[in-house]
Amino acid sequence: MLKQKDLRRATLIEACIQGKCTIKQVANALGLSERRVKQIKKEVKENGIKSIQHGNRGKKPKNTIPEETRKTILELRRSYEYEISNFKHFQELLKERENIVISYSALYKILRNAGIKSPKKHRKGKLHHRRKRKACEGMMLQADGTPFDWFENGQSYSLHGFIDDATGKITGLYMCKNECLLGYLEVLRQTLENYGIPLSIYPDKYSVFFPPKKVDDHLTLEEQLNGRQKGITQFGRIAEELGIEMFPASTPQAKGRIERLWETLQSRLLTEFRINKIKTMEEANKFLIDYIPKYNSKFAIAPANTTSVFLKLPKRYNLDELLCVKFERTIDNAGVFSLNHNKFQIVDVNLPPKTKIQIYLSEKIGLRVKANNKIYDVLPLEILSKGKIDNNSESQQRLANVVIDLINEFYLKDAKAS
Repeated sequence: MLKQKDLRRATLIEACIQGKCTIKQVANALGLSERRVKQIKKEVKENGIKSIQHGNRGKKPKNTIPEETRKTILELRRSYEYEISNFKHFQELLKERENIVISYSALYKILRNAGIKSPKKHRKGKLHHRRKRKACEGMMLQADGTPFDWFENGQSYSLHGFIDDATGKITGLYMCKNECLLGYLEVLRQTLENYGIPLSIYPDKYSVFFPPKKVDDHLTLEEQLNGRQKGITQFGRIAEELGIEMFPASTPQAKGRIERLWETLQSRLLTEFRINKIKTMEEANKFLIDYIPKYNSKFAIAPANTTSVFLKLPKRYNLDELLCVKFERTIDNAGVFSLNHNKFQIVDVNLPPKTKIQIYLSEKIGLRVKANNKIYDVLPLEILSKGKIDNNSESQQRLANVVIDLINEFYLKDAKAS
């Protein structure tokens, strides 16, 4: 049975064959060339009215997705690993992991015909003017952390990240229980190792980056003599040493690029974690190291100016010493110093009374002291007072417990609760 379009064409061609109208009139009516009308007229005379229909009608197109492939796609989509991915991510995963290459439109049709909807959410909110990107890579990094149930177990963990404003490249990602100093220092470490020193960082007003106003008025005499007019955080001290400018964002919308990054990662990483059977924070941090270049290859863009302004990290820096919490103290006549209500003494060295020391604290180096350009070990005073400490497991355990307490206080404390 002819379709309406073919029926009209057949009627006009037959009228032309019978001499009721001219080839030119039929060509104008059908929107065809006169040459084409002559061809059709000849085909109808030789083969009858059935030649009006397209030769491929009723046949499956050569590019039709095989039924077996269609079934495989639907089975994969309904599996635990893939069921929450958005359609675009699913298309990428089919190619990367299953060796199934399919266009987005074809995949969309298969999934929607099966009653499957993409979980990607399109939020309707207030429209905000998008600030023009920085011209060069490294001019400004947006910094933020986002709490989320990454492992789908009812527990939130904070993912910390830096994103380059000019290109949209992620320069570092690190997960902690809370949004905290440790997370941002590890993101900074990745940035310094893989890119270099940025000109500026654009974070929130959290106490990790900027001291509360009440702290600004409590500078030490030495800080005042050195010309400091405002208080500074541990992260701020490191940024200052590296020459990185920091200025706070007033609203989340001001850092729109990294806010949109979180929406993308909250969609994609859940699927990636399922596929790779990632269940812990430690496993996630290991996975993210290789995931960052994969993300950047898909989403980063070319900057307006191709000259990178990231500065190479000078060789004089030891990152383990740079990315530490540091304190300055003066030892007393007995060579003892205090830190956070704990008293310590330097091991196996006699420094003159009133010697100024710098205390280094981190997960990587523990608790150490630097004086006269040398690094020394320390132990809690209460252990030293008991006598000989060589190979004393009690002393080492006591120090380990103290270091854990200090790291919890200075590194892992929730930035939003400070």
